[in-house]
Amino acid sequence: MIEIRNLYKRYHNHHGSDWVLKDINLTIPKGVSVGLIGANGAGKSTLLRLIAGMDSPERGEVIRHSRVSWPVGLAGGMQNNMTGRQNVKFVARVQGSSPQEVQRVIQFVEEFAEIGEAFDEPVRTYSSGMRSRISFGLSLAFDFDIYISDEATAVGDRAFKEKAKALFQSKVGEASLIMVSHSEGILKDLCSAGLYLNEGTAHWYDDIKDAIKAYHDDIDKHKAVPTVEEVKQPEPLSKVDPNLPQDIAGAEKHLQQCRVKLIEAKRSLDVAKTEKLLPLYQDQIAKDIPKRERQVAHAIQHLEALKQASSHVEM
Repeated sequence: MIEIRNLYKRYHNHHGSDWVLKDINLTIPKGVSVGLIGANGAGKSTLLRLIAGMDSPERGEVIRHSRVSWPVGLAGGMQNNMTGRQNVKFVARVQGSSPQEVQRVIQFVEEFAEIGEAFDEPVRTYSSGMRSRISFGLSLAFDFDIYISDEATAVGDRAFKEKAKALFQSKVGEASLIMVSHSEGILKDLCSAGLYLNEGTAHWYDDIKDAIKAYHDDIDKHKAVPTVEEVKQPEPLSKVDPNLPQDIAGAEKHLQQCRVKLIEAKRSLDVAKTEKLLPLYQDQIAKDIPKRERQVAHAIQHLEALKQASSHVEM
């Protein structure tokens, strides 16, 4: 069980110091897996760090009555000059494991990570994916009462994601999860309850589906009405745009760059749909496509205006 009492958190910077979280009061029951939901910047990762004890609140307190993991997949504590095996052995010993338990943890992580001989090479030679595999396996090699996960299942290729998801599922029943993920499918599969963060406040739902619905309802409610500028179609340029390249070769290169960005935006939307990201993120990606299309149209018009101007000079 975890108790959160009168919790406030903010970060002081030159942009101001608004509260990220304010007056949070709730109890996360023992054995209940919780999905944290909210828009970007709502404070999901901040709350996870506070629960894990990696950060301190400005006011209030987090009381842990259970053994809580560090965030699953966190690679920040790995020593670059040590091998993967040495890092795993070090963490296992710090956790107070017996010699037999240390060997069990090493074997578990080595088999889970599947990075072959690289397991005995310095971590500084690892790719980000290899680091993630080691860190993920190491996080779940120990028996915690509660596992903390911040987008841990979003790393790696499709096969690794399925493997990570299966490992999480194996923990459900033995332990509970507190998880942030942009994938509704992952949250529904692994979490029973939901915690919706909105404007610094937390709203508890016994059913994760109700939390997701509340989140969607708020998004629909606050969708901005398109302005005249947004719905207006781009007007043909009657003259060269002074903000774009002023030579034909440069304008052609700019047009090609705009077309590449449009292709990338469309590809990103396909990936978002395939990975079943939250509708909010699919909407954000989809809204980028019309902007890219306008940029392409703008670049074409600018190039044509340059060519017309050039032909007039030659005459």
